Amino acid sequence: MEIHIARYLHKSQDVTPMGTKVAIVKFEDDVFRSFKKALDLVGKVSDLNTSERSVVIKVGVFDHKAENHSSVSVVDAIIRSFDKAQRIYLAESDNYRGKAIERLQVWKELFNGRVIPFSLSNDAETKRVEVADEKMQLSHILFKPNVFVSTHILRTFERGSIIKNLFGLVPDVKKAPLHKKLDTLLPGICEAIGGIDLAVIDGTYLYRGAGADPHATKDASKYRVKMNTLIVGRDAIAVETVGATLAGLKPDKMPILKEAVKRHLGEGNIDNIEIVGSSLEKVRVEFTKAARTLK
Repeated sequence: MEIHIARYLHKSQDVTPMGTKVAIVKFEDDVFRSFKKALDLVGKVSDLNTSERSVVIKVGVFDHKAENHSSVSVVDAIIRSFDKAQRIYLAESDNYRGKAIERLQVWKELFNGRVIPFSLSNDAETKRVEVADEKMQLSHILFKPNVFVSTHILRTFERGSIIKNLFGLVPDVKKAPLHKKLDTLLPGICEAIGGIDLAVIDGTYLYRGAGADPHATKDASKYRVKMNTLIVGRDAIAVETVGATLAGLKPDKMPILKEAVKRHLGEGNIDNIEIVGSSLEKVRVEFTKAARTLK
């Protein structure tokens, strides 16, 4: 099993002589075209888009009554890009805000015979893993050879987006006691499932902190500002690093990211990441101005 996982981990990172590629792409109305451009920029993904491999898209939706999750347009773009996959799962687990299937209804217009909402809490076929001294049963769909995609919003949150999204793989409803172990738990889960094959940060908006509930305030501008930016790459740690940098965070000060780098799960040094598409410095200026409005 270790050899099997290692083979796919090697494929899941698009490392070039210049470093790991991460695409920053600005978009307006045509999100799908912009996402395809991002995929073209980071390199071939033919090993991911194949009829032999099912695709699992882990969306991050803490509360289906809020809007702090990847948009329907972005998730639709991801789905349409995997046009050869015979089955695509939109996956989430139960939490105290609701059942996974209920929360996944955010994307119900995308469901069909090929695109299936999937509760990670109700899967009878699981694999037992031990991470951070915790034993848990993870859904069978999370493991290779299935393709695993993590997508979440861009936010000024020290625990990040892409790796933090893996907390939703834990099937238990009561996850709160595990928060004290997140720094080692989440990189451990990433290792256990064989890595993230594609990371997509939906920067339609830049959110303040963890992403406030839009129903808790009448003024949406107080917790988010529109940026219309996609951050995409095969190296999830590099994508997280670029996203954190744009959000005004310091990747080398983020415990979860530091632990992931320590475990060689990806590139966490912004200087070693090849940015393609929009200029990092130009976009960072835009995001710095936007972040000031959220303080």
